[in-house]
Amino acid sequence: MRAVRYHGNGVVRLDVVEDPRPGPGDVLLAPEAVGVCGTDTHIVHGQFASNPPMVLGHEISARVLEVGAGVTAVAPGDLVTVEPHLYCGVCFNCQTGTKHMCPVRKAPGVHLDGGMAERLVVPDTLAYKVPEGTSPLHAAMVEPIACCVHGMDRLAPRSGMPLIVFGCGPAGAIMIALAKLAGMYPVVGVDGRVGRRELASRFGADVVLDAGEPGLLDAAMDLTGGVGFPYLIDAVGSARVLETAISLASRAANVLLFGVAAPDETATVRPNEIYAKELSLLGTALNPDTHRRAANLLPRLPLDRLSTVVHPLEAIDQALADQAAGTVDKVFVGPQVGAA
Repeated sequence: MRAVRYHGNGVVRLDVVEDPRPGPGDVLLAPEAVGVCGTDTHIVHGQFASNPPMVLGHEISARVLEVGAGVTAVAPGDLVTVEPHLYCGVCFNCQTGTKHMCPVRKAPGVHLDGGMAERLVVPDTLAYKVPEGTSPLHAAMVEPIACCVHGMDRLAPRSGMPLIVFGCGPAGAIMIALAKLAGMYPVVGVDGRVGRRELASRFGADVVLDAGEPGLLDAAMDLTGGVGFPYLIDAVGSARVLETAISLASRAANVLLFGVAAPDETATVRPNEIYAKELSLLGTALNPDTHRRAANLLPRLPLDRLSTVVHPLEAIDQALADQAAGTVDKVFVGPQVGAA
């Protein structure tokens, strides 16, 4: 089969490798759509640990081709979305309710072979059937949606309250849509790019602000009557955004750090401000036990408002370039596109 593999040192190639075979409890899949996200580019640039040579791709939808002994939840022909996390089950975190913090967890597309291939084998526990007629592109979005659902769980917003989202790419837009479903008002999106501000509007933001405008802070604060925002999300991953969010936070606000900042980036904050305003700074990582909930939300989210492009396996360089450039809202690799 053909597979896009990361070989380390920034090298990504389309290779011909042996077809995987399912064992007991496994599912053999033909990936149909695989989302390209910042994690993929971080891996290729050496910023995230990985295990090369390794097939990329962790936002996966696929058609079931074959099931191993004992598999009953899915059957050949089913369209599934793949939850890309395997946990050890015996560490402190796995046994105390925070398995997503497992220090030896493995993820297809990060530590194990992922979905940018013509075939993929996963344990049946990772394959979630979606309703027939679901777009493979939408099914591939379940993984990032699940991360957003976990983020909203951490943020614990209350209906009727203001929320501001910094960064209106696909993840920020999904956060905006989830906030609208939760009854928050006003929901404010902030981004420096015109296309991303338009995406925020398409996903339901009540107000969209330009991150580059000199009067941003005053304009944002005016939307709350000068009180500040009780809920704030950094979907960029930026020390400067964190500093801005703290300055716009109301007393007793929750600030969610959702975007992935560079490991060596530092922010300047005043501990007294966090103390005096009784702020909660919340991290969020992965998506423990939210994949099914995210799949259930597919009909409620305006995913058809995303501009998309699907590249065949042999165009992986262009797919990674499109993702980095943000020329479209969401980039996918279609392993079956152009296949013989």
